[in-house]
Amino acid sequence: MFAIVRTFIRRPTHTTLAARAPNPLLIPSLRFPSRTHTYTTTISMASSSSAPAAPAPPSITNTQLFINGRRCNGFHGNVLPVFDPSTGTKVAHVHRGGESDVKAAVTAAHAAFYGEDATWPNTSGAERAAILRRIAALVNERKSTLATLEAFDSGKPVPEAEWDIDDVAGAFEYYAELAEQLDARQGTEVKVPMEEFTTKLYYEPVGCIAIIVPWNYPLLMAAWKIAPAIAAGCTLVIKPSEWTCLSALEFCSIIQDAEVPKGVFNMVTGYGKDVGETLVNHPQIDFVAFTGSTAVGSRIMKNAAEKLNTVSLELGGKSPIVVFDDVDVEKAVEWIMFGVFWTNGQICSSTSRLLIHEDIADQVYARLKEEAEKIKVGAALDPATKMGPLVNESQYNKVLGMIESGKRQGATVLTGGGRATGCPSGGYYVQPTIFTNVEPSMDIWTQEIFGPVLSARTFKTEAEAIRLANDSEYGLGAAVLSDSKERRDRVARKFRSGIVWVQCSQPCFCQAPWGGMKRSGIGRDLGQYGLDRFLEVKQVTEYVSANPWGWFIPSKM
Repeated sequence: MFAIVRTFIRRPTHTTLAARAPNPLLIPSLRFPSRTHTYTTTISMASSSSAPAAPAPPSITNTQLFINGRRCNGFHGNVLPVFDPSTGTKVAHVHRGGESDVKAAVTAAHAAFYGEDATWPNTSGAERAAILRRIAALVNERKSTLATLEAFDSGKPVPEAEWDIDDVAGAFEYYAELAEQLDARQGTEVKVPMEEFTTKLYYEPVGCIAIIVPWNYPLLMAAWKIAPAIAAGCTLVIKPSEWTCLSALEFCSIIQDAEVPKGVFNMVTGYGKDVGETLVNHPQIDFVAFTGSTAVGSRIMKNAAEKLNTVSLELGGKSPIVVFDDVDVEKAVEWIMFGVFWTNGQICSSTSRLLIHEDIADQVYARLKEEAEKIKVGAALDPATKMGPLVNESQYNKVLGMIESGKRQGATVLTGGGRATGCPSGGYYVQPTIFTNVEPSMDIWTQEIFGPVLSARTFKTEAEAIRLANDSEYGLGAAVLSDSKERRDRVARKFRSGIVWVQCSQPCFCQAPWGGMKRSGIGRDLGQYGLDRFLEVKQVTEYVSANPWGWFIPSKM
């Protein structure tokens, strides 16, 4: 099972957490700085009187921060509204954490790792694997609740959210296996050239981790970091996005029911300026794992440099999909659409730059137009919906602003180009949009839009296609479609990106590393790499000879 991905996206302590009564009307929130776009426009979200009604929002019951093994209200009692992106209406309020809450959470995580009585870092991989499998089982058991909250909060259709939750469980199961394998890796002997010595390697958890995740895959992006961090024996504080924190808050109940020890897992919701900055700059944080915008990732890296902290950064993308003239057109059209319209186009790895061989361009464009106009845009919880609303009004206006910039700069609108009609009033709906005749200098070609917008241009030769594909500051993903295996293999190796798809676009398996080159990030999520980043390698070298060393004190033998 795979998920199809991804992006974004961020001294008093609590001494009376238990005394603060929970408020069921409030839900913790978070904030992550949104991706930067040059153009913004405001388009009316009103629909005709015949616009369909959106399904009712789901029940929202888990409403608090999670610190040191228990739920608690925010220290200062601040709140944020929760909006339904399908209607633009406010449906609840959430707790808003702040600096004091972060300090309390980090104190708990630090004590669980470094405290005199801390046992968590010394648990075996097998012990941690048992916890990870309990979490996976509970995620599967509560899949319907988690998927409904995920779809409602982020705007993605329910079937996509269900797929995401399957992958959440899969991530915890996978890292349970790696946690067990970690026991066998301990004490691995390294051959050294002097028989008087033996050298062994040990893998130890890096320490107290800060995790910041985006709004487009709220729980899945969290699982990509939480599961390997627990497998490694780290403790953590996580900040989800303020726009999509509902499934993360529900997940805290799973942490409790899986009997994760106190302090190992902590969650604080709030704004980036209050929670995110305080968290990544906290002196007791040893490692920052971040998924989000390149601009914010750069600031995190600068701050980490002052403390010599390690970071992993999964950042933006502007991925190409190169289609040669020997393809099966129907198969190509499906993968082109899937690569850019899945998850409402809100994916960092979206193959949103189409390079199509000039000999088949007209045929492919005609089929893309025909099929894109069949996509049912609607409310996230509507079973008929194939593409839901964007996450919030700000993102909606930014995407429409980028579409307007494409028009102004001379690109041709093949289809779409504005607000989707026939959708519930007030929601953040954008038509599946395809531009052709796009020049490499246009903003829709160079900037990450993070919406359902495909920018297309033609090429003549393979060399030209590779040059255009690699001509980007980003290097997250790339795709090639061709019936020639020799060509596919050749082009795949020439892409300057961390992920390459051949004859497809967007599949992601937790067994394989995920991350990019250039300004798309540093480090890798998933696979063995996803675990090893949370481990410190220690060599233990022992002198095993019975003979004296005899360097300064001559041997009498």
